[in-house]
Amino acid sequence: MELENHAEDLASDLGVDKEEVIADLQNLVEYSVPIDEAKQSLRRKYGDGSSGGGGAPSAKDIADITPDDSSVTVTGVVLSAGKRSIRYQGDDHVIVEGRLADETGTVDYTSWEDFGLSPGDTITAGNANVREWDGEPELNLGESTSISFDEDGLEVPHEIGGDADLADLETGDRAATVEVSVVECERRTIDGRDGETDILSGVFGDESGRLPFTNWDPAPEIEEGGTVRIENAYVQEFRGVPEVNVSKFSTVSALEREIDVGADTTTMAVGEAVRTGGVYDVEVVGNVIAVRDGSGLIQRCPECYRVIQKGQCRTHGSVDGIDDLRVKAIVDDGTGTVTAVLDDEITEDVYGGTLDDALEAAREAMDQEVVADTIREEIVGREYRVRGHLSVDEYGANLDAESFAESDDDPETRASAFLEGIDDTAGELEEVDA
Repeated sequence: MELENHAEDLASDLGVDKEEVIADLQNLVEYSVPIDEAKQSLRRKYGDGSSGGGGAPSAKDIADITPDDSSVTVTGVVLSAGKRSIRYQGDDHVIVEGRLADETGTVDYTSWEDFGLSPGDTITAGNANVREWDGEPELNLGESTSISFDEDGLEVPHEIGGDADLADLETGDRAATVEVSVVECERRTIDGRDGETDILSGVFGDESGRLPFTNWDPAPEIEEGGTVRIENAYVQEFRGVPEVNVSKFSTVSALEREIDVGADTTTMAVGEAVRTGGVYDVEVVGNVIAVRDGSGLIQRCPECYRVIQKGQCRTHGSVDGIDDLRVKAIVDDGTGTVTAVLDDEITEDVYGGTLDDALEAAREAMDQEVVADTIREEIVGREYRVRGHLSVDEYGANLDAESFAESDDDPETRASAFLEGIDDTAGELEEVDA
């Protein structure tokens, strides 16, 4: 059913102007709201036709806005505002997005019209649609929204401008400003939505930590070893961790000052790390309790570099595999388990030999599993410090290791600290019971 037909039926049922309903419905659908949910939202907004339009939406403090609200009127300060291009139903749309704040809190917004919003503006948005995004309310500003600017301004307890450290960025952040060192950078050609596209990808770093990035419109200022200020970046999830995205609407400028990249990483219990849902740079300490199948001597597809089985790639079919080394070690610290994935270089260190050595051992034994067996004997039962990038999906938690070293912690000291923690918890429970 065409969108206009949906709108015509709604307008007839609700007794309101068809063009206004089309505009509201289009705004919701363009932001991926299912059509049935969008129609229900408009029925709530217009009161199911019982009052001929439902009246003006109520004015609310930001902290009081919930996903159950259909539309609201809200006054606040624009903390950030940045443009981004999205594609919906084959067409490109330029949207403005950022965060709005008042004395009570903050809320993200997406504007489908260019109202000329700038950080620091105090605005009143009338008839702003509300939708749920990741469990939180979000404002949608469209053709049916009225925007007025307040010259007196509003004082809010929030920083204006979107400046952030890398460690503070979260998936879904928009219009962020960061000053970073380009730790790693490479140019790649990918199959984009408009055909082959050149992009830059790599790692940004600042004093707070590191995050991966993708620059979709390669900026000459972004080069390995350089330092840059990036305005209007957005953050998306990539392989379970936040990734900084730099678009053609971002402003990139070179910095003359150096930025020290934090060398320290966050050390977490395995269970705590897994519960985050993904951490780019984290260290865990635990015992290797097993080495999974698919470890040791493996073969990869020459096209996509995925691991193949019996000469078959799930994407490219029958291929002549490339020999490689890998370890998938299950690490357990008592709070949870994670699969530490070791690349060829770390695997060579663990195995105590090169790829050629592993191939020779497999030929002599006439069994490539001899390599994995040797690795099992070496690492299972021992405690290791593993640092890398943690991702969590429906298949479990994986830690792509950058370092894998046997722990020098004193087991007795750690055991005593663990038991003391149990005693403290037990004492607190006894006090509660008393």
